[in-house]
Amino acid sequence: MSSQTLAAPVVSQPAVNHTPGRDLVSIRDLSTAEVNQIMHLSARVKTHPQDFRSTLTGKHIAMFFEKPSLRTRISFEAGICSLGGSVSFVDQRHERLDARETLADIAHNLERWVSTIVLRTFAHETVEGIAEFAGVPVINALSEVEHPCQALADYFTLLERFGDLRNICLAYVGDGNNVMHSLLLTAALLGSKMRIASPKGYGPHPQILMEAVEIAKNTGATIEIMTDPRKAVRGADAVYTDAWVSMGHEQEAEQRSKIFPPYQVNDRLMACAASHAVFMHCLPAHRNQEVTDSVIDSPGSIVFDQAENRMHVQKAILILLAGGKSRMPMRSAHV
Repeated sequence: MSSQTLAAPVVSQPAVNHTPGRDLVSIRDLSTAEVNQIMHLSARVKTHPQDFRSTLTGKHIAMFFEKPSLRTRISFEAGICSLGGSVSFVDQRHERLDARETLADIAHNLERWVSTIVLRTFAHETVEGIAEFAGVPVINALSEVEHPCQALADYFTLLERFGDLRNICLAYVGDGNNVMHSLLLTAALLGSKMRIASPKGYGPHPQILMEAVEIAKNTGATIEIMTDPRKAVRGADAVYTDAWVSMGHEQEAEQRSKIFPPYQVNDRLMACAASHAVFMHCLPAHRNQEVTDSVIDSPGSIVFDQAENRMHVQKAILILLAGGKSRMPMRSAHV
């Protein structure tokens, strides 16, 4: 797609049968006010963790992961325990969650035992299906379409660094994957500026892009899609990249290895950004592939701040969705 600032077409809201605001399946489940609420509470949780030690007392959270995980699993488990809750982790890497019984039956069983369900799945429909049938909150800890917890933590990290998120420009360079989709929707909700540079045919999903542009029409966000990484990065406050090959797309590795090298984030590309620019990556990084050692290990790299903030932001989400007396209910609202 050539460089352009997109006009805002009118599109319908996604057809999701679960109750928006009860679950966090997609960034699209949130309003601008709710994203800001998560940011505010994340700061409180990070600064005063002792005030929230009993928030999840008596609450049990079930985590089902179909994909490998380091940051997501440990940050959720550590966060749940620090809030006084308990957790069961179910390793689903050997078979998909619905291999033995229907999602409806799984959901109706789980809602009798646990307070919240956290899912890391291949198919986004799996998260939607559990959320549709379960009578307890469901949190998307990654699907092939979105990674909402990651994007919220990333923008919280940018808030800590720069303050007003409406005044910053995030440049994303690389594959139009789940992380990029959630970042795009979050930027739109926050009225921020985001530029995306991807090879032709590897940009964001058209439906998600249209939905982000529709949101931006109301918030004043600016979204630019292009194929030139240097143009995307020029003057940006933050430069973000991710793996060229996402989990589940390993069969495309050879083809992508020939297409994506011009999108490597290296010293030459970072030199196009603002002098104060930071580098971001959701990790794990394939060093010297999508990003060079010199960039990811530089003083401007905030990748481990992002990783830490996953825990704080996820704690805020858990408090809002499943907390007890200190719960701050999230309302059902779409922009």
